Amino acid sequence: MAHHKDAIKRIRTSQEARARNRAGRSRMRTQLRDIREKIESGDAAAATASLPATMSELQKLARKGVIHRKNAARRISRLAKAIKAIEPK
Repeated sequence: MAHHKDAIKRIRTSQEARARNRAGRSRMRTQLRDIREKIESGDAAAATASLPATMSELQKLARKGVIHRKNAARRISRLAKAIKAIEPK
């Protein structure tokens, strides 16, 4: 157990950051699951409509350091590519 004032504060701020990061990661996973379900069902219109919100969430988490920026870019790229593959020609 920490005894110094700054160590106690560091524990508290770390716990708050962890809770924020977990909530963001959970939101991201839910959005990714939803958009993947739309892609797998072949609903290009619904998937295209939900792509901007998913991209925004990924970029926000990358900006805050919850996920790496290249991880966010890779996920966005793969989602866009999957949606483009199911769009009617």
